[in-house]
Amino acid sequence: MQYYSTNKQAPLASLHKAVVKGLAEDRGLYMPEQIKTLPQDFFDHIQDMSFQDLSYVVADAFFGEDVEAEALRNIVYDTLSFETPVVQVKDNIYALELFHGPTLAFKDVGARFMARLLQYFIRQEGNEQVNVLVATSGDTGSAVANGFLGVDGIHVYVLYPKGKVSKIQESQFTTLGQNITAIEVDGVFDDCQALVKNAFMDEELNRHMKLTSANSINVARFLPQAFYYFNAYAQMKKMGRADNMVMCVPSGNFGNITAALFGHRMGLPIKRFIAANNANDIFYQYLQTGEYHPQPSKQTLANAMDVGDPSNFARIYDLYGGSHATVTSLIDGATYSDEQIRETMLACYQQTGYILDPHGTCGYRALQEGLMEGECGVFCETAHPAKFKETVDDITHADVTIPERLAAFMRGKKESVPMTKTFQDFKDYLLKE
Repeated sequence: MQYYSTNKQAPLASLHKAVVKGLAEDRGLYMPEQIKTLPQDFFDHIQDMSFQDLSYVVADAFFGEDVEAEALRNIVYDTLSFETPVVQVKDNIYALELFHGPTLAFKDVGARFMARLLQYFIRQEGNEQVNVLVATSGDTGSAVANGFLGVDGIHVYVLYPKGKVSKIQESQFTTLGQNITAIEVDGVFDDCQALVKNAFMDEELNRHMKLTSANSINVARFLPQAFYYFNAYAQMKKMGRADNMVMCVPSGNFGNITAALFGHRMGLPIKRFIAANNANDIFYQYLQTGEYHPQPSKQTLANAMDVGDPSNFARIYDLYGGSHATVTSLIDGATYSDEQIRETMLACYQQTGYILDPHGTCGYRALQEGLMEGECGVFCETAHPAKFKETVDDITHADVTIPERLAAFMRGKKESVPMTKTFQDFKDYLLKE
């Protein structure tokens, strides 16, 4: 399958090129030329399939033309070594728990899948080292770092905003060593993302080293996240609750909900979607006005969603031909302040005993306020509350237990490279590598 750029000014690319290069020459994001519709028989029997089996069907529709069947099956089955259960929280509201992977966050699947797929392509072209640049506002860095840890032929540079990720998140990518380098940027997430994008466009730097990205701008990172939504539908169907199903996705850089929308285009029978924002409400404002105006990101309790110019908006815009009417017919929005996050997290815990993380809290509240009669809602609980223990405990007094895998990270020694937000400084650093 060929991939085109959302900016329409770059040549078509193979999956190999789209994955290894990450960003198109015109700074656009790669999109597949076609999105295949899955057969009705698949949806008729999806509730009887394992997470791995149904995900392979979806992966084959995306990547089957470009990856050998046995290799793709191995990548999918190796990636999905854990479950993503749907749990009833209250009445007709369910949580899709996406935090059962190695770093207890939803990005584990995309990161691990991309690592294995990138390694597959590297081996095809003679084991030349690839350098992965990834900007993170929280969970992306830890997922990518752990997904790529020890993978031959790949070195990962994680760029994160100084003082703006939780200590547990930080420990998950600053204590690993080996082929992982953490870069602590004196700025915000958008500065980190700008450094990554500028690096891809710099000819001198690209002659010096082969660069790609593991942010959701990379098709191999965001597309596998579609697996979650097929699995959620399968579980809801098994419970007899799949009719009039609404999917609510806490959204920052919008890779996760974009993957869900791709699933919908493939035939996944979800009635509609809700994008839940924190105070960084750029997409919410677009839904209200039809105008997209990026803004400097604001620091919030839901830090992984602190994005002022979400990259994947370009994919959503392209997917629906730039039609605001089409987008708003399928996607609703919601936006919540830190105070609203606090009151909702506490109320949920007091009323149900369920402990939300700050991001899932936005999704839960959006369903509380946005579900219509006869609808059943599922929100993405994107990270384990222990990753935000100080915040969650302060609000709920629940004393969240820290799983051992997180505790092990926190015992490690932090190692990071301090960096300004000036691109020339970052370029000079990489040229010395």
